[in-house]
Amino acid sequence: MAELSSRPDPYLALRYPEFRLYVAGSFLLTAALLIQEVVLGYELYRLTKDPLTLGLIGLAEALPFIAVALFGGYYADNRDKKNILLLSLLVIMLASVMLVVVTYPTFRADLTTGQLLASVYFVIFLIGLARGFFSPTASSLKAFLTPRETYANASVWYSTAWQGGAIVGPGVAGYLFEGFGLTGSLLVVLGLMALVVVFQSLIERKPIPVGEKTDMFESLREGLRYVYRSKIILYSISLDLAAVLFGGVVAILPVFAQDILHVGARGFGILRAAPSVGAMLVFVALAYVPVMQHAWRNMLVAVAGFGIATLVFAVSTNFWLSVVMLFLTGAFDGVSVVIRQTIMQIIPPDHLRGRVSSVNGIFVSASNEIGAFESGVAAKLLGTVPSVLVGGGLTMLIVAYVWAKSKELFTMKFA
Repeated sequence: MAELSSRPDPYLALRYPEFRLYVAGSFLLTAALLIQEVVLGYELYRLTKDPLTLGLIGLAEALPFIAVALFGGYYADNRDKKNILLLSLLVIMLASVMLVVVTYPTFRADLTTGQLLASVYFVIFLIGLARGFFSPTASSLKAFLTPRETYANASVWYSTAWQGGAIVGPGVAGYLFEGFGLTGSLLVVLGLMALVVVFQSLIERKPIPVGEKTDMFESLREGLRYVYRSKIILYSISLDLAAVLFGGVVAILPVFAQDILHVGARGFGILRAAPSVGAMLVFVALAYVPVMQHAWRNMLVAVAGFGIATLVFAVSTNFWLSVVMLFLTGAFDGVSVVIRQTIMQIIPPDHLRGRVSSVNGIFVSASNEIGAFESGVAAKLLGTVPSVLVGGGLTMLIVAYVWAKSKELFTMKFA
């Protein structure tokens, strides 16, 4: 019996009610934003047949996010987190209402394609602005919802929740698009966001950590200096930035779906959901596996696997082989995500965690949204398949370089 009682509890973090509300909100918000992303991306590429159109969506969200995320981290450390989260969510909802208006058939009939694109990019810009405050605040709040000894388990379940949303969102987006059209799908998104506001409202206000008081810009510099001096944090987020920036293919999946694999909106939804299915299964498995043992080795192997799966996907012309490769990219990425998130919870002190989270958020946003822009530009200049081959190859080179430069981190203990 003693042996049984010493086994880790895979549901430990979920036993805290506020953490359950937090992950439920994460699931719904992720699903909502990805439904929005999938239906918009599919419709815009159908209208323009230009991969750069898809890349500009990523750029429109990344630029405001990067511009304000450090300030968002500062306010997350020094202001009421609940107020910041709710205000950010309301801005995201307002932007989504604007999307419904500009895509409504009667209103859209009076717009040229260029005017429609400009309207969509402006709304995405507003969402990126709000996310610059929401993301570091939500990441900082997570550490106040469960005890320190549950952080690794909490990272697994948080990642499971948003990857679950990333499965459900794209998975149903194709069906929503075919059944209700673009505007109807966006109305579903608004309903999901309203539920997120309800869940976040039920979480109690948390104390503001007490640290040495400095002016805002000195405080931001303090957060940047901390990241630069912490090799494990700097390498973790740099590796994610480089790998996903060059190796990501999600942004140009509408091109593969429509022009290479020749599948419709439902097929595109399956392709878009496949990485998240892989990540979700890995997250569930990691609730039972101590992934933080040999953490750095595990992270580098995972990113290398991501690069290999990307290369195979690039040359595939078979729909189901492509789905499997995307599944594997998500599975490998899931391992690195859990390790990086756990490091971000364990290493920084409480009074710096929001700012460190905002720096991490900038790297993640740069790798995802600017990576989307890079994918669109590369696909336009090199062609779709060659651009993905180049990106996958660069990912492998970056992993080899970091492996050679970070050998002392292989012995670092986290659990």
